[in-house]
Amino acid sequence: MLWSSLVSDNINETACTTTPECGSVVSLRKNFFDRIVINLFSFVCFFCAVALTLIICVATFFRYILEGNLYGYEEWVKILAFWLYFMGAAVGAYNRTHIRADLVNAYLKDGKFKDFMKFLRDLITFSVAGLFAWYGYIFFMFGFMGPLGTGIAIPMTSVWRIPMWIGYLSVFLGLMFMVYYFGRDFVFSARALFRRKKR
Repeated sequence: MLWSSLVSDNINETACTTTPECGSVVSLRKNFFDRIVINLFSFVCFFCAVALTLIICVATFFRYILEGNLYGYEEWVKILAFWLYFMGAAVGAYNRTHIRADLVNAYLKDGKFKDFMKFLRDLITFSVAGLFAWYGYIFFMFGFMGPLGTGIAIPMTSVWRIPMWIGYLSVFLGLMFMVYYFGRDFVFSARALFRRKKR
C-alpha cells in the first residue's frame, strides 16, 4: 500500500515500532519517490537562493556603483522567489519542520486524548492545505489558459514577457506536495489513534 511506505517515524510525535498495529516504519528519504522529489526540490531551492543573491548583488552594483539600472530584474526575482518559497515549503512539510504553535506534545500526557489532539491537528492541517492546493490549481490554470480559458491573452511580465504561469506553477506544485506530506502525517496520526492495544 502506498501510504504504508510513506509513514515514517517521528521521535517527537509517537514512538512506533514495527507491529501489525503500527505497520512498517521507514526512515526519511529511504523511499525512492521521496528521495527523488526532495533532492530535486532541494536543488531548486539551492539554485534559486544562489540566483537571487547574484541578481540582487548585480542590481545593487548597477544602481549604486555604476549609477545605472538593471532593467526588469524584478521579474526574475519574483519568479525565483516563488520557486524558492514553495519548493522550500514542500521540503518543510516532508521534514515536519513547519512552524506551529503545538502545545499538545509539551503539556499532554501520552494517551488517547493526546493521540486524538494530534489526529485533529493533522486533519485540520491536511484539510486547509487541500483547500489552498485547489486555489493554487485555479491560480495556475488562470495563468496557463488565460482569463478566458482559451490559451489566448496569457498573462506575461511586462519587460521580459515571461509567462506568469511559470511562477504560478511553483505555487501549485508546492501546495500539492504539502498536501501529500501532510496526508502522510494524517495517516500516521490516524493509525496511532485507532490502533488496538495489546491485551
